[in-house]
Amino acid sequence: MLELELPGWLEPASVFEVLYGARAHAFWLDGGAGAESGTSYMGAPGVGARVVTASVPQGTLTVSTLLARGTLESETVPADIFDFLRAEIGTQTPVTAAGHESAHELPGFRLGWVGWLGYELGAALVGTPAHTARTPDAALLEIDRALAFDHAAETVTLLLRASGDTEADTAALDAWRGEIVAALGAAASATPHLADEPPATTAPIATWRHAPERYAELIADCQAAIHRGDAYQLCLTNEIRVSFPRGEQLDPLETYLRLRASSPTHHGGLLRVGAVSLLSASPEQFLAVTAGGHVTTKPIKGTRRRAAGLARDLELRAELESSDKERAENLMIVDLMRNDLGKISRLGSVGVSKLLAVESYAHVHQLVSTIESQLADGLSGVDAVEASFPAGSMTGAPKISAMTILDGLEQGPRGIYSGVFGYFGQDGAVDLAMVIRSIVLDDAGASIGTGGGITALSVAAEEVEETQIKAAALLAVLGA
Repeated sequence: MLELELPGWLEPASVFEVLYGARAHAFWLDGGAGAESGTSYMGAPGVGARVVTASVPQGTLTVSTLLARGTLESETVPADIFDFLRAEIGTQTPVTAAGHESAHELPGFRLGWVGWLGYELGAALVGTPAHTARTPDAALLEIDRALAFDHAAETVTLLLRASGDTEADTAALDAWRGEIVAALGAAASATPHLADEPPATTAPIATWRHAPERYAELIADCQAAIHRGDAYQLCLTNEIRVSFPRGEQLDPLETYLRLRASSPTHHGGLLRVGAVSLLSASPEQFLAVTAGGHVTTKPIKGTRRRAAGLARDLELRAELESSDKERAENLMIVDLMRNDLGKISRLGSVGVSKLLAVESYAHVHQLVSTIESQLADGLSGVDAVEASFPAGSMTGAPKISAMTILDGLEQGPRGIYSGVFGYFGQDGAVDLAMVIRSIVLDDAGASIGTGGGITALSVAAEEVEETQIKAAALLAVLGA
């Protein structure tokens, strides 16, 4: 891979608007507004690159090659997305100290594939029933060039996949740099096009799949299943569809910038794949795998709202830390994720490095635990994702029984929500976040998923309130 640092610091939002704001296929893996650490990445597939989407009901992949002028040449074939990724990336040789990377350090995105895996893909993996999603069950963009924004160093670096022809690669990098510098000339000092409020338009209509009273009944059904011994915990979810009476369409970038400003987080992102856009302020890392095979997952279970006053906010944080119900909820998922990682890890390498830590975000306090392991010989990050997906924090435990029960209760697809998004690097590194605190935009409008873990100790009114707290900031972004 070739790297070339641009002079000076550029604001990522301005750069994305200028370079990729009008692109049909683009991504921005965002370290957050005002970030002082971490790295953000953005880019788009170029001519000759592929866009891949998966259909679980059909058992197919549609592989589309980008031609000149943005047109696509597509072929649909019977195939599995994980087999496709294994063929593209393969099993990597662990990185040693000589390679200047610690086996425990994620080196960042070294180009490869960026996209999402939807929840129904996970249901197909484990063999549980599922409804048909209206969005692709997986979508991946092939990325052979990208911009990396190092927030600590305040540098912007061009990343370009090497072809092996040194002279041609140098010429291609110089040409691309010239294009970037020319395009950004007017944007270097520009303010991102950001409205303080949602655009003035017809009042949107928000429709919940399950009204509060019905959701409370579903909570009772979950607890009945738990008392029967069919599950220990069930992550019950709800969907909100937001539509505009006159069919207005929201601009994905403008909407994402409002979400980014109101809900800053370390694993945010904007992914656009044709008519479907994922806008995420996710606080939860699903799975990270280094090129050296070190695996980390950080499930979130346990939530309290933030309060405006410091004293009350600290009370709520302490309440979360001491809650038997919230701690039990988190521990059940820690146990499930340890089991999932055990399938692909070296014997004895699975361990819990951080248990029941509190992380605070703009709107909520969360309980977060960290589980780590080392990949077994001959396995890859793709294998780790396949063995662990869908995330236990979005299913409940035991996973297969929980998912079967939930499909019967929820009465509809989750789609991209409660799936994952991020990258599969060409060097074998993987970094995927949970699709929570997210908005999906498509031709039909917008959708938001929300939910929470139900245990025997759950109180229905509190669980209903939790779903509303999680959805409130997202609905505000949409003007609903």
